[in-house]
Amino acid sequence: MQAKTVDEVIEMLQQIIDDCTAKDRKLAYFPILYQKVTIAVKEGIERKEFEDNDRMERLDVVFANRYLKAYSQYQSGEQGSECWKVAFEASDAFWPIILQQLLLGINAHINLDLGIAAAEIAPGNQIEELKGDFYKINEILSSMVEGVQVDIGKLSPIIGILDFLAGKIDERIVDFSIEVARDGAWDFANEYALLNTNEKASLKQKRDQSITWLANDVRNPGILLGSIVKVIRLTEWASVKKVIKVLT
Repeated sequence: MQAKTVDEVIEMLQQIIDDCTAKDRKLAYFPILYQKVTIAVKEGIERKEFEDNDRMERLDVVFANRYLKAYSQYQSGEQGSECWKVAFEASDAFWPIILQQLLLGINAHINLDLGIAAAEIAPGNQIEELKGDFYKINEILSSMVEGVQVDIGKLSPIIGILDFLAGKIDERIVDFSIEVARDGAWDFANEYALLNTNEKASLKQKRDQSITWLANDVRNPGILLGSIVKVIRLTEWASVKKVIKVLT
């Protein structure tokens, strides 16, 4: 499963969404969000909003192919990135709430995949030329936070109440989390781009381990917060198909 154009990325994500919907699997949740981001990137390319629109399309495709590969590996039982394994297994488990599942996907894709994709598109010292467009992708993701939170609020009554009471505070927290991930991904991309093949393999493994630690922390946030998450989970919509319908 490998795309060559942004349109193919969108099509393949739809195939995953359709397949997971038919099988009633929560694995559909992240690709729904990711497809929206990809469509927004495509529209930005068409409006020539990036510093190098042709390069941005290549980056978008290489970036997406890392998710598509990770998904394919998980489906076939192959060994892939550990941080993606945590995200996929959480989607098949009962207790993780919708927000956790989305954050686990974002964590793996930005913190690991984005830096690797950026270094592949702009190897060596070329990486610095990519910075503006690299940050632009994250701006697009951040701009979609409010809409996603509104959808989650419809599906999760407690989160909906918290969202109402917190006003814009919770959106700022998520934005900050994405910003921190983006900065870490950029630093990783710069380091990764300058290494030889063997060094890249070693760094990728270390990066995967650290991001997996973060993923496990998101999935199992401790006794107090974990108890709150379980209460939230019990009040969320149980029907996967209904959740998918709202998210789309």
